[in-house]
Amino acid sequence: MPGIMHEGNTGFKWTFEYVGGIDQVALAKGEDLRHIAELDPKLWAALSCPASGLEFDQRTLTLVDSDRDGRIRIPEIVDAVEWACARLKDPAGMVGCADELPLDAIDADAPEGKRILLTAREILDNLGKKDAASLTQEDVSSAILHASEKIFNGDGVLPPADGLGGDVRAFIADAVAVIGGAEDASGVPGATREIAEAFVGTLEDWRAWRKAIAAAAAPLGDDSPEAWKLINELRDKVDDYFLRCELAAYAPQSRDALNVEADSLSHGENGVLDAKALALLPLARVEADRPLDLETGVNPAWRDRVERLALLLKPELAAPARLTRAEWVAVLGKFAPYARALSKKPAPRAASIQHRPSKELDDLGEARIAAILDSDVASRFGRLVERDLNVPAAATDIAEVEKLTLYYLHLHRLLKNFVSFGDFYSMKRKAAFQSGTLYMDGRGCRLCMPAGKIDDHAALASRSQMFLLYCRCRRGGGESAEPEKTMDIVAAVTAGDSDTLLPGRNGVFVDNEGRDWDASVVKVVSNPIGLWQAMWTPYKRFGNMITEQIGKFASEKQAGFMATAEQRIGEQIAAVTAAPATAPPKFDLSKNMGIFAAIGLALGALGTAVASIFNALFSMEWWQLPLLFIGIFIFISGPSLLIAWLKLRERTLAPLLEASGWAVNGRAFINLALSKRLTSEAELPKNLDHKGLLDPYILRRRRNRLFWIAAAIGAAIVLGAVWYRSNRRIGINRAVDRALNASRYGAEPGSVPAPASTPAAAPAPAAAPPPASGSAAPAETTAPPAGTESPPPAAP
Repeated sequence: MPGIMHEGNTGFKWTFEYVGGIDQVALAKGEDLRHIAELDPKLWAALSCPASGLEFDQRTLTLVDSDRDGRIRIPEIVDAVEWACARLKDPAGMVGCADELPLDAIDADAPEGKRILLTAREILDNLGKKDAASLTQEDVSSAILHASEKIFNGDGVLPPADGLGGDVRAFIADAVAVIGGAEDASGVPGATREIAEAFVGTLEDWRAWRKAIAAAAAPLGDDSPEAWKLINELRDKVDDYFLRCELAAYAPQSRDALNVEADSLSHGENGVLDAKALALLPLARVEADRPLDLETGVNPAWRDRVERLALLLKPELAAPARLTRAEWVAVLGKFAPYARALSKKPAPRAASIQHRPSKELDDLGEARIAAILDSDVASRFGRLVERDLNVPAAATDIAEVEKLTLYYLHLHRLLKNFVSFGDFYSMKRKAAFQSGTLYMDGRGCRLCMPAGKIDDHAALASRSQMFLLYCRCRRGGGESAEPEKTMDIVAAVTAGDSDTLLPGRNGVFVDNEGRDWDASVVKVVSNPIGLWQAMWTPYKRFGNMITEQIGKFASEKQAGFMATAEQRIGEQIAAVTAAPATAPPKFDLSKNMGIFAAIGLALGALGTAVASIFNALFSMEWWQLPLLFIGIFIFISGPSLLIAWLKLRERTLAPLLEASGWAVNGRAFINLALSKRLTSEAELPKNLDHKGLLDPYILRRRRNRLFWIAAAIGAAIVLGAVWYRSNRRIGINRAVDRALNASRYGAEPGSVPAPASTPAAAPAPAAAPPPASGSAAPAETTAPPAGTESPPPAAP
């Protein structure tokens, strides 16, 4: 039964695949289709989807959408599968990509299948394919087209065609206009036997009602209908006026408030009270117990109707231009029986229709209604309907054949895009929601779908964590024969980088039918595309920031220089014209020494900083340098890589589909392996032959390449030499220290001697010879032998 969704499994053994982060039913066997109603709705990939805008056979979607509300839901899918299974011997034939419906696949033993089989053979016979063993979609379309061109096509619906006669054609047109119409096989609204019977019954009810009105007392004779119409239009305003007059008599101080002065209401732009505000004012000026003056002082918004009503009610009024409350009540009392008869107007009888009525029954007029009821046109229409229903290969039977054929060919693919997303994850063919491929920036993006309203779509689709391009596509127009067409699409970019993917970028969109559209980016939803891009993003941002700052600084300096130069030039011109020329002052070096000193200090500080950095680098061991650079790299790129990795793990298809009108039951993840297949990058063919393909600029490119290679090698040699000399100097210093220690402690170089527990006694110094008389000989000092310490000086 439509509309029923069964929760839980009844015991059938299903086969599931874990794809896209969710468990998806395989639906690879005919028995899976027979038990589709038993599959828990919580395990379906989607709960509903649009019945249009998909890359799928539109006629099949229309047939599945049984309630014609523009959406396909689980109960409708279940009904379609069960309907097809009841008319096929084995639903396993639906699994796969069949191109034809074999006649022997139809279950002739079932009552539903037997009639379809007979109609299918008759269709093939009419098409000249009597010996054919299968039916194609084209065969069914031809049979439907052939049937729609006939008036009598077996569908029981007769449109107002020329071959039916003028009175029958007019009868059908009036019935469709008053009751509503059913759709003929040709798509034109027409009348069925049920609609015709409802129409005739409505006309008879209307005639009886008019007789009841004629039998009722008409207070004003032939003027009663017009007078009653005016009374209904003015009744609320007249009642309101008399009520205000009674309140004014009851509370005289409230008279001004009851009149509601026009100044208290809003005015139009030109200061004149607008018609809507004017109609809200009382019907006339309110006074205590005052009759309604029907000629003067009437609200202009109601004046014409009041004057006409006064003319019609003149026989009922004591004074022609005045209406008292008592007279008003008496008029309403006289019209009461007439009003009761009018209130019994019959409503049109109901019938099964697809097209709504466009006229009221009163629009036909009493003469036309009488002409229909007094003729035999209704009975002749009934005989024509009977003839239509008895034609061979009726349109209703052909419709059943069409339905079974389309379900056999396309229904399983719909299941692979609704019950599961098998087509999307298998990548063997495009899913129903993939509308084409966007080619831009050396890439082909396969995950494209219609976007509808871009801003509304992007608000929800941004949760997919994918890099999205919203493009406006155009085709045709200009001097071409094809009129200009436009559409908006969204494309997911899942490989490469985003450096040049900006609004205004142009590309080409190729839809699934092979038509190419000019595509222009109008909106970008930025998210990480890959880890490689995330790794270099901090450096690119830093470089862009430096470039922007340098450009900004240069612009400001240039602007300042130009302003200063203009000012100085103006001053010089003024000075030259105002005073005699004088010699320019000489450059005083002493006054500018501070500037040179400051520049020298700055350069020295910069050189010291650079030297300190290089000293710190070259003082490290060789194996510590790679660790240092790896640490710097992790410090700079680590956060960006972590954030990108977390977002890439969360990329899902569901928000994209939700923004396009789907109701998705799971998240449908897109991992790195799948993302590389969804967006293909440009690659040279493997069998490329470069013979004879010479680039005229290859020499220059090679020179530039050699220059940079040589520069890199030279820089490496210089750095290595500096590092070597620095380490060599450190090694020499260490060797000198070891030699000094050895000479001091009497040990071999490279070892430090242990200090003696008791110092050795110093030998007594030799007696110095006495100096010669009369001269002062210099005192000689004898250096201590190597390896001994000098004795301490003697105390004075």
